[in-house]
Amino acid sequence: MRRFVVTGILVGLLGWIAAVPAQAQDKSARGSVTAVGMDTVTVKAGAQELKLTVDGKTEIIAEGAGTANRAAVAKGAAGAKLADLVKVGENVEVNYREAGGMMHATTIRKVRSTGGGGGVSEPKAATPMSSGTVTAVSGTSLTISGASGGGGKFTQTFTIDSATHVVAEGASTASAKGKVTITDLVKKDDSVQVTYVESGGTLRATEVRKRNTKP
Repeated sequence: MRRFVVTGILVGLLGWIAAVPAQAQDKSARGSVTAVGMDTVTVKAGAQELKLTVDGKTEIIAEGAGTANRAAVAKGAAGAKLADLVKVGENVEVNYREAGGMMHATTIRKVRSTGGGGGVSEPKAATPMSSGTVTAVSGTSLTISGASGGGGKFTQTFTIDSATHVVAEGASTASAKGKVTITDLVKKDDSVQVTYVESGGTLRATEVRKRNTKP
């Protein structure tokens, strides 16, 4: 059975997920799920119906998805079935890559509303992003290090504020117990991907996505 990347969402303070930065052939859409197959999801986005392929690289972001995946693994399966994570009638936001007449879903995120009937968005300008290992984290800053081109290394420090969105498995469970800060979800030595904006020489993190490094 195919295995999917599943992520729980922190709601409330850190609950909104920014769209994955798009390249020239990348698009995003919002709509309602009309069909779910073994490795496909069909979404009615405005006047268009999109049939998207799903594979092991597709990230499915939904509250409780991590719990469902762990339950499936505990029963001896490779992971949760696609139909257990995404269901007909649910509203989703999808990021996908179109090439060779095929549409491959890179991210499927459940949303409460399609936002005015849904539809397909045009490609977006790339947003700065860095991936690395956390060397320090506090309620107001995050420092990561990693490898750069040519065999070199880098260290970056980002400011954290109330507008920073954190994506991490188990975040919804943590938020249900009360107010959650980034230090409750991201720890030293965690692998993360940071989307940020630069202003006046300061890097402000808009999204911190914790990567699941377990096999």
